Amino acid sequence: QVQLVESGGGLVQPGGSLRLSCAASGFTFSNYAMRWYRQAPGKERELVATITRTGSSTNYADSVKGRFTISRDNAKNTVYLQMNSLKPEDTAVYYCRNEIWNAWGQGTQVTVSS
Repeated sequence: QVQLVESGGGLVQPGGSLRLSCAASGFTFSNYAMRWYRQAPGKERELVATITRTGSSTNYADSVKGRFTISRDNAKNTVYLQMNSLKPEDTAVYYCRNEIWNAWGQGTQVTVSS
């Protein structure tokens, strides 16, 4: 079955960096665009970044543009989210997503705090 497993979250100080990973299985990963979403406490889930199936094109929410980078390794069936210059408002559970398969991962917690 389709499965997405995120990892790499944790506690980081403001200004720090984290790299999230999402390992995919159960479908032909290289055929599909992938997305990262996040959900902060008491807020709706929001789209953070999108990458096309080849990685040739990416899009970002205005709130993370210039700080976050989405990438993928189709040989490893993995999508990444490199997060730099983290701010307290980036604190959320981060999820990867395949829209076509309507698949969500279990999420990984990112907490930005001093």
